[in-house]
Amino acid sequence: MSAAIKQDAPTQQFLVLATDKPGKLELRQKVRPEHRVYLRHHGVPGARIVLAGPTLEAGEGTMNGTMLVVEADNIDTVARLLEGDPYSRADLFETVDIRPWVCGFGQILGEADA
Repeated sequence: MSAAIKQDAPTQQFLVLATDKPGKLELRQKVRPEHRVYLRHHGVPGARIVLAGPTLEAGEGTMNGTMLVVEADNIDTVARLLEGDPYSRADLFETVDIRPWVCGFGQILGEADA
């Protein structure tokens, strides 16, 4: 292993798509500030959120879900990250899909570039 690579460094990226339960926009808006703080300071070892944002209703622009790209040791680490998310604890989501993911085109900007 190269000295430049930390042994505890995340090794894989995952795409998370979570869809809100119908009629839960008010709950989403209420919990959103706590959710945003959690994304920045989740404290889950082996997980780093690379990209995050709400999904939107077509035509309306109303938030209806969550999309995350997470670097993590494994899919179980991503699941632990989501379990602690205030949106999950508020029972906002109807479905949550976690999939291994690879950026095949384009570039994800690092925090220093954002």
